[in-house]
Amino acid sequence: MALLPVLLLPLLGAVALMFVDRTAVKGIKMTALIFSILTFIASLAAFLGFDHGSGDFQYLVDWTWITSLDAGFRIGADGMAILLVMLTTVIMPVAILTSFSSIKKSEKLYYVMLMLLQFGMTGVFLALDTFLFYVFWEVILIPMYFIIGIWGGQNRIYASIKFFLYTMFGSLLMLIAIIWLGFHGDPSGGGFTANLLTLRDVGPSIPMETQQWLFLAFALSFAIKVPLFPLHTWLPDAHVQAPTAGSVILAGVLLKLGTYGLIRFNLELFPQASYYFADAMCVLAVIGVIYGALVAMVQTDIKKLVAYSSVSHMGFIVLGIFSMTTAGLQGAIIQMVNHGLSTGMLFLCVGALYERRHTREIEDYGGVMARMPRFGVIFGIAMLASVGLPGLNGFVGEFLTLLGAYNAPALDGNVWYTVFAASGVILAAVYLLKMYNGVMFGPINNTKNESLTDMTRSEAWQLVPLAALCFWIGLFPNTFLDYSKASTEQLVEKVESFLPGGSGYAMEAAESTTAGTSDDH
Repeated sequence: MALLPVLLLPLLGAVALMFVDRTAVKGIKMTALIFSILTFIASLAAFLGFDHGSGDFQYLVDWTWITSLDAGFRIGADGMAILLVMLTTVIMPVAILTSFSSIKKSEKLYYVMLMLLQFGMTGVFLALDTFLFYVFWEVILIPMYFIIGIWGGQNRIYASIKFFLYTMFGSLLMLIAIIWLGFHGDPSGGGFTANLLTLRDVGPSIPMETQQWLFLAFALSFAIKVPLFPLHTWLPDAHVQAPTAGSVILAGVLLKLGTYGLIRFNLELFPQASYYFADAMCVLAVIGVIYGALVAMVQTDIKKLVAYSSVSHMGFIVLGIFSMTTAGLQGAIIQMVNHGLSTGMLFLCVGALYERRHTREIEDYGGVMARMPRFGVIFGIAMLASVGLPGLNGFVGEFLTLLGAYNAPALDGNVWYTVFAASGVILAAVYLLKMYNGVMFGPINNTKNESLTDMTRSEAWQLVPLAALCFWIGLFPNTFLDYSKASTEQLVEKVESFLPGGSGYAMEAAESTTAGTSDDH
């Protein structure tokens, strides 16, 4: 039952907000913040009680929901999921806190949307039922659409509709794949099943041709959410138009739903198809790393620059996943957490500057460090964490993903994948250092910057804990890597057994030969 409070407290928070008078703005804000903090405490208790020596799912809940479809309220967490749940519960109080000063209209509806969004995101990470997973996946779409569309910038309607259409298109393909799996995944042949724990054992036995189509249906849906090149075009618009909290959640958690889906469904259910498409996925990942960095280099808008940096950094995660090695997968998991922290910090810093100057153009700043020294230090930590400076969290994830790609037996051009992806680290240093230098240093050429005030107490509560986590992961990565180690090793062992030369592959080949001989007779 440890996961039930983590999942349900945000939903209860949304319900509680419905009973708060919409004119009691302070009460609305504090209700949302209290429920998000309680959710964090509940997740921390589950995290500390988690047996990270086991690769199995823990805290399992299995309640029958729709008997005829074998669909149930099935939730649980392995080492990979528990880290992402913790990331979600860390980011949400920060996102709520940063909204206190920036959101001035329809506050009650806004915080209800944030609570529903957290409920949906947590549900995706915990769902062990394909039907339940799809419900949570669709729940996320609604509050994010309204957060961008109501509280966003000047072109918010365009950005929110684009986000909705992209995600909805991918979701429909995933639904088709879920339905097919449900009818053909029951080993007893007794009908439909939505039990993911059953399907992950059945998936590898699905014929290769069918497995490839199912892989593509799931992969397209998840690649849109990542977003993987060339399906990334919705992201810069959504980031630029979203309010600061929306951008923090989008970069911090929402993008990780796609990469988590690639691991939980594509890699785990379809190992042979994953091997078949590994090179193609890694090519797109490396293109995304370089393309996102090059486009970020020419941006004049700080927020759009950080948005394109996300396209680049998410490419590293996909590369780590489809290296199908323990190091690569460990790197991908920890990099999901790292990206959520460092990029979330960058968007918070951009939001803090925008609140003071109402502009995001780099040329409108300069010399800010002289007026905001404490803010400048925190902004610098976020920037260096995104660059991948040793001693900060970004270095750990990028190093492990590159190591995994280099040692990947499934990749034909593993050396070249590593070389080209590593160039993304250099390019990241170029555009992030250039941006930081342009904003923080040099003379104060714009007189409006003379009146800038340093980091407030509220901003310190948002930024300092995230900065501390960046150092913690960078200096003591095993604190978190130990949680996902057993799960990733177990998954890689399963995938390798179904690759050419593996025990599972040999067993299937033997069964196929026996079946063929029997048919001939």
